[in-house]
Amino acid sequence: MITGNKGEWSEIYALFKLLGDKQLFLGNKDVEKLERLVYPIIKILRTENNGSFEYSIQDEIILISGSEEVLKIPISDFKNKAIFLLNAIKENKERTFSIPEIEEFMQSINCISLKAGSSAKTDITIVVHDQRTSQQPTLGFSIKSQLGSPSTLLNAGKTTNFIFKIVGTNLSKNDIKQINAIDSRSKIMDRIVQIQNKGGEFVFEKTERQIFSNNLVLIDSLLPEILSKIVFDFYSSGFSHLTDLVNKIADENPLNFDIENEHKFYEYKIKRFLTDVALGMMPSKVWTGQYDATGGYLIVKENGDVLCYHIYNRNEFENYLLNNTKLDTASSSRHGFGEIYEANGELYFKLNLQIRFTK
Repeated sequence: MITGNKGEWSEIYALFKLLGDKQLFLGNKDVEKLERLVYPIIKILRTENNGSFEYSIQDEIILISGSEEVLKIPISDFKNKAIFLLNAIKENKERTFSIPEIEEFMQSINCISLKAGSSAKTDITIVVHDQRTSQQPTLGFSIKSQLGSPSTLLNAGKTTNFIFKIVGTNLSKNDIKQINAIDSRSKIMDRIVQIQNKGGEFVFEKTERQIFSNNLVLIDSLLPEILSKIVFDFYSSGFSHLTDLVNKIADENPLNFDIENEHKFYEYKIKRFLTDVALGMMPSKVWTGQYDATGGYLIVKENGDVLCYHIYNRNEFENYLLNNTKLDTASSSRHGFGEIYEANGELYFKLNLQIRFTK
């Protein structure tokens, strides 16, 4: 029996839905269809444990080839199963669940697992016809579902901690103990406020891990400073959406860029960062700038639409990432941040970066 969570079942839904629709719709920054831009689908490629399969679209028939046999399945079957599966995913309240009716159909079309067998981030590979260029690019996608809980773009870890030096105040041992003991719902923000009330200022020192710092510098030499400010603003203000945090840093312009002609320095650099994270950059591994096989995201919306964002349409992809992400607070005890600590006679405070999709 195949069991999975809403996100995993969404991968199968995306396969059925796209084969039923026979076309790929592009999305805008507000996760709505761009009606003017549609890619007819030629075929979908999927790797299973028992081999690789091609789902080719020919009029109203899907040809499934791979291993020995070639199967012919009516498009209407995929349309009907997609509707059934969408309702089953939405209605299920369990963390993981099985859908026997869908499992039976999956096995009949050589689809034997929920997750595609791939080492990269690619969940699904689609060959489309681009009417503008008359080319047939092969596009790899990671599938993000809005049917389950919001997924993370950048996972928290000690690898994503930013270290700040506390200057301008002499905190006693008792002050430190009292501040670190604050255990309110917004304890990290409240600890920052207490430090500031005692005259303390936070000066960015470095990221906890040098590999992460070097990865950021590779993308843009000023990214460590920019992200440290955004992270600090998240924990010390009411803002969490990246659009709000980017607007805030742009208004304050702490790096003193020449903004006389309204260059969007901060927005541009954060978009580059988000794109690299989305397409392969991980804080713990050396980043070379080489994107994974995947070049974008397929978003499964709550209403069942499947929208495409791809590096192939870079502007829409970047706008989507910026407009649909927020900073989130991870476990401070697990990742070791949010407390005053002493090192070499100086006081320090770590803050953590975690980025999550808004839905």
